Amino acid sequence: MELAPYACDPARSRGRRHPEAPAPTRTEYQRDRDRIVHSTAFRRLVYKTQVFLNHEGDLYRTRLTHSLEVAQLGRSIARSLSLNEDLVEAIALAHDLGHTPFGHAGQDALHDCMREYGGFEHNLQSLRVVDRLEERYAAFDGLNLSFETREGILKHCSKKHAAELESIEPNGVAARFLTGGQPSLEAQLANLADEIAYNAHDVDDGVRSGLLQMEQLESVPLFVAHLRDALNEHPMLLGRRLLFETLRRMLSVQVYDVIDATRRALATADVRSVDDVRAAAVLVRFSDSMRDDSRQLKRFLFANLYRHPEVVTTTSRAKEVVAGLFGAYLELWPDVGIAAAPQTSAQRTIADYIAGMTDRFATREFERLTGKPAFD
Repeated sequence: MELAPYACDPARSRGRRHPEAPAPTRTEYQRDRDRIVHSTAFRRLVYKTQVFLNHEGDLYRTRLTHSLEVAQLGRSIARSLSLNEDLVEAIALAHDLGHTPFGHAGQDALHDCMREYGGFEHNLQSLRVVDRLEERYAAFDGLNLSFETREGILKHCSKKHAAELESIEPNGVAARFLTGGQPSLEAQLANLADEIAYNAHDVDDGVRSGLLQMEQLESVPLFVAHLRDALNEHPMLLGRRLLFETLRRMLSVQVYDVIDATRRALATADVRSVDDVRAAAVLVRFSDSMRDDSRQLKRFLFANLYRHPEVVTTTSRAKEVVAGLFGAYLELWPDVGIAAAPQTSAQRTIADYIAGMTDRFATREFERLTGKPAFD
């Protein structure tokens, strides 16, 4: 497929931190994708969960299945916009590599533990995984990914951490957080595909769990419009098939909306190159009406699923598990048996170790170290 002039061309990549000879059969972004798929951190995603923890059921989304869904949505949209599908896929597959066990609860707990030692940001941790923590190559730490993939992985970053990264890598992946610039269209697309994917699959998992009822979702305009369309076409449809059909239509209309709205934004901004993209406002977007619908769905999920008493009870316990692990390892340091990298504090080394855990390993470690059950 011929790329648009504002798409990232792997032949013009800004390169890798450690120079390497080109691969004979793959582009730079295909090479990135392959390195991510073969990484240890990627395999661990299968036992890291989203809203529902690993022990709560086998069919809920995990970080791995979520990342695959983001990649699928991103590639579909990228193809229609003549963007680089391989780069979108690489970013999508890597964007959650730094997530802790137990979803956002684990992340919040680890940030609290690290508040006096630099804090914890999962996007920054994802970059840290691919830049430093993976140990697969003789010549360098990390995966040595291309600039464009690394830039997309770091989709959020505090100015404090951006300044720290910039001091190490001038005009690097964190510079835009200090200058106000934008990442590539492929990075913008992976970010929006992430939002589309988790909104839809959290509805699916919420209904599957019994914490959400289809009747509740009839208050959500984006959902109910497609529910009615599905029933108009298939009046006898019930249960999970009705839910799946509604979500399928909901995903499709969001994908088409992003394609149309982004095309209009590109034309209005008269974007002709990657440099133009970086100097413009965010260009991969929803239409105004779809953005409103998406926000209403997010508010519904926040109020009715993420703050559901059963979810809050479980996530509160998950935070205690992460905090308990951090405290136990710090108390046992340096005899805990975790290998520390040069010039890395005990606290950061422990945070790296905990962030890399799966749900079930964190559960076992907590019970081994404390003698207490992690979850009743």
